[in-house]
Amino acid sequence: MAANDVYKKQAAEAAVELIQSDMVLGLGHGSTVQFALETLANKLQSGNLKHIVAIPCSKHTEAEMRRLGIPLGDLNAHASIDLTIDGADEVDPQYNLIKGGGGALLREKIVAQSSQRNVIIVDEGKLSSTLGTKHTLPLEVIAFGWERQRDFVAKLGGKSTLRVDAGGNPVLTDQGNYLLDCEMGPIADPAALAQALEARSGILEHGLFLGLANDVIVAGASGLRHLKAKPK
Repeated sequence: MAANDVYKKQAAEAAVELIQSDMVLGLGHGSTVQFALETLANKLQSGNLKHIVAIPCSKHTEAEMRRLGIPLGDLNAHASIDLTIDGADEVDPQYNLIKGGGGALLREKIVAQSSQRNVIIVDEGKLSSTLGTKHTLPLEVIAFGWERQRDFVAKLGGKSTLRVDAGGNPVLTDQGNYLLDCEMGPIADPAALAQALEARSGILEHGLFLGLANDVIVAGASGLRHLKAKPK
């Protein structure tokens, strides 16, 4: 197993230790979350955790939950989620995040905003002094007039690229929308950028997750760190 995968597994296992029986969970999307799914399934099978129901952030996660025997929940049936475990593409010192590298940002944000506690699991390479330094900013946009959203990003000082598959076809989200990956450079004011993007018709969601992370579990060569945001 590659070193980064070892770190991801360590962070995921530490996050699963925070789960208690009878919880409603949110389960994110991506390679780090996969380790959490497998760890959670083992705890359910052994009886160490009971009466769990979990809401997936993507069709892929839902399929993995079914395969692993993790009970599937419906967000419409639960007014609040006790704890969500998810990854991130970049984390700044204030625990703001860039997410959406895997394309599930819209569902991930819906679940995050419905959660009492968001636990983010990352390897140490995802830590950054300023968002936008290490990762592009994903946007989920409708197909109609998507190039106008590219123009809008350019006016904000960024350069966006339509995400395509190996055949050159647009990658579609679970909602059937397009994804733009935007090179914004270091983002000096994430809140202002988020506000501008949210005001633009055609942009359904952006990958800036601001003030949503309660815990960030970081794994690396020096071991595990459990970082906690100050209570709001």
